[in-house]
Amino acid sequence: MLRLFDGGACEQGDVCPEDGGDWPQEALELTLPKAEAGDAEAMAALYNIYYYVKDPDEAEAMKWLRRAAEAGHVESMNLLGEIARNDEKGYPNDIERLEAAEVWFRQAAEGGYAPSMNNLASVLNHLDQPDEAWEWITKASEAGHMNGRGWLAACNIEPEEAGRELCRSAPAPDPAKGWAMFLAIHEEAPGSSSENALRAYRDSVTPEQREEGEEGEEGEEMMDEWLNREPPLSYFPDKFGP
Repeated sequence: MLRLFDGGACEQGDVCPEDGGDWPQEALELTLPKAEAGDAEAMAALYNIYYYVKDPDEAEAMKWLRRAAEAGHVESMNLLGEIARNDEKGYPNDIERLEAAEVWFRQAAEGGYAPSMNNLASVLNHLDQPDEAWEWITKASEAGHMNGRGWLAACNIEPEEAGRELCRSAPAPDPAKGWAMFLAIHEEAPGSSSENALRAYRDSVTPEQREEGEEGEEGEEMMDEWLNREPPLSYFPDKFGP
């Protein structure tokens, strides 16, 4: 319903609810009873719905988002972490924002939510906790998070480059392995991002290292180790929003 509303279906396709209301209002009427009955997914959906209705109610939206998180909804925990990380009014300095975000990201990460593992790794890195940051970015990769897998590959190739602070606690680099990982990413999820990564790191890997990572029996084994793992690689797009 929210997607139909975003796409202008009411105005362009005459597919609004029969009672003459709009899709956000219809979504609210269907979802609120479920949320009040304890459905965590419905509680989380209300956060978005309350921003779509004719008179948006930010306080009500946040109330349901918190209830969803308290009910164990990991996506809501992650969103609360992102809100805290960017809340310059509620937290006057960067450290306080990061520490507030860490609480929510950690809960969701420990609940198995890959985007929170990735976010927690970033927060811990900025809080100067490189060992645990590396632990969580590794877990993000294992959980299929594209960014986590990319960090593992990059840290095997250029751990000392600027912007590679997350590599501080990484094992000794193995450029051939890093190259094989990027090749595996490109094969499993081809697109502009994987193409750009191969282009960006190609000159940092010697021809011999590239050959080791992509050709012959050893190279194929190295790539196969990172191909088509479970769960599959994903960017974990948001359910609602753009």
